[in-house]
Amino acid sequence: MRHFSLLLIALWTALPLQIQAATVRHPNMIVILADDLGYSDIGCYGSEIHTPNLDRLAAKGIRFTQFYNTARCCPTRASLLTGLYPHQAGMGYMSDPAPYSAKNWINDWYQGDLRADTVTLGEVLQIAGYRTYMTGKWHVTKDLEGAGKNNWPRQRGFDRFFGTITGGGSYFDPSTLTADNKAIPPGKNFYYTDAIGEHGAQFIREHQGDRPFFLYVAFTAPHWPLHAKPQDIAKYKGRYGKGWDALRQERYRRQVQMGLVKDIWPLSPRDSAAAAWQDTEQQAWFERRMEVYAAQVDCLDQNVGRIVTALQDTGQFENTLILFLSDNGGCAEAIGSEGPPRNVAGKAESLKPMGPEELQFALKPPVTRDGRPVREGIGVMPGADDTYLSYGLPWANVSDTPFRYFKHFVHEGGISTPLIVHWPAAIQRHGAFENQAGHIIDIMATCVDVAAATYPAEFKGHRIQAMEGRSLVPAFSGRKIQRDAPLFWEHEGNRALRSGKWKLVAKGPEGAWELYDMDSDRTELHNIADRQPARVREMLALWEAHACRTHAVPWPWKPPYALETRTGCGAAGAPER
Repeated sequence: MRHFSLLLIALWTALPLQIQAATVRHPNMIVILADDLGYSDIGCYGSEIHTPNLDRLAAKGIRFTQFYNTARCCPTRASLLTGLYPHQAGMGYMSDPAPYSAKNWINDWYQGDLRADTVTLGEVLQIAGYRTYMTGKWHVTKDLEGAGKNNWPRQRGFDRFFGTITGGGSYFDPSTLTADNKAIPPGKNFYYTDAIGEHGAQFIREHQGDRPFFLYVAFTAPHWPLHAKPQDIAKYKGRYGKGWDALRQERYRRQVQMGLVKDIWPLSPRDSAAAAWQDTEQQAWFERRMEVYAAQVDCLDQNVGRIVTALQDTGQFENTLILFLSDNGGCAEAIGSEGPPRNVAGKAESLKPMGPEELQFALKPPVTRDGRPVREGIGVMPGADDTYLSYGLPWANVSDTPFRYFKHFVHEGGISTPLIVHWPAAIQRHGAFENQAGHIIDIMATCVDVAAATYPAEFKGHRIQAMEGRSLVPAFSGRKIQRDAPLFWEHEGNRALRSGKWKLVAKGPEGAWELYDMDSDRTELHNIADRQPARVREMLALWEAHACRTHAVPWPWKPPYALETRTGCGAAGAPER
């Protein structure tokens, strides 16, 4: 009998996930998106930051080692929501006007709004019978005050919404704070990361009926400004006194030891724009900035725990698929961190307290709600609501360990994200690493697959673009993702193509193309473009054809870094229609 039981167990674990999942009807799904979180910023990807809730999900789930975003917040969110490349979704740049000369294109693929010929995850899953909820950062429309609200969450497939329409702002008084379609003030003792988590947990607890739910949780943490609660900051006091060089080495060693990073990939050198720690002035100020950043990540993890607890308390944990990832790499932007200390709005005497019902529409508020001037500049110790700074390039270099570059760029540091997949009822690969490459466009296809939903060809009178992604579900049971096309990137002229183990990449519209073997050199230290010109030409042709097909032109490409003739493109560089 014992041998028969073992045989049954062996047969069961060998079954494809779709067969196992056939007995798991209508799973709930939660997508959790962090903001500006680097590849190594959580414990299960090498960090010293305390993230026990995410680490537990990883220990009982799968960690993807080569999952990619689009290098920037708006484009990633557009791709996640639609299953398309960002240009196809109308977000070829950001949610504000693109700095291009081809004005006729701005109203189409660079319009800064989700296009009408797209469908969102919320819309697709509503069709499939799901209740749909969202909490957090939207950032896929230029309509911040709701004049039309055509592209606000409630109008794009979500039954309930709490969060912000714009892309950033104070954690204590965020811009465009909204409940459903109504702007609201923050209230007392408000901290945005906690509010996002609390509303996510509330939506789960208030969910009723037999229908499953889809919850999209879009944290702003740890995006600048550096705002955190004192008790969270206190946990990291003194932790960063060794400086960024030592911290990068520590994270890299952990990544190699856990098997996340191959030991044949050397740690990339410290970015040339960062000084060695021992040569850095204002060390106490730099330490404090990283302490606050770590506190922001810590608080994000606490709120992941709050959501998990709500699932457990309502008996829904086992049959809920959770996906956790980030929208881009660590952010090297020097926001409020240059020049002498100063007030954001100039003279403090011109400032007044805000009324309890007054709404905040400024990304960088000039004044706290109780009337204190908001401060920035070198030496201003961040964390409190009257400060506004970022953590800067050297710490972003730590966040992106072991890779090069940052948010904006499409080298590995800009586009690599953790992806944790957790689903107790269907995933048996506990603690496993998944080494197949995936992309943010795959989230839609995965959710459609898990929900047994139908991605519509037409919706609300519009013919819908076909989704670009592929389901990650095969990888949940160790099988191959059925991908038949290379992965593609373009943002602000930063360009890349990933085909199998090969990656073609360039920095900026005039940057030379570089070629890397991702199997042997994922930290991108040995450019072999000169040694393999035929492969470069072949991949460049694929990139150009893809750029035409997905409307990623007309960035001003210049020879010799662009093909002289674009196959399939019209005279003005626009794809033929």
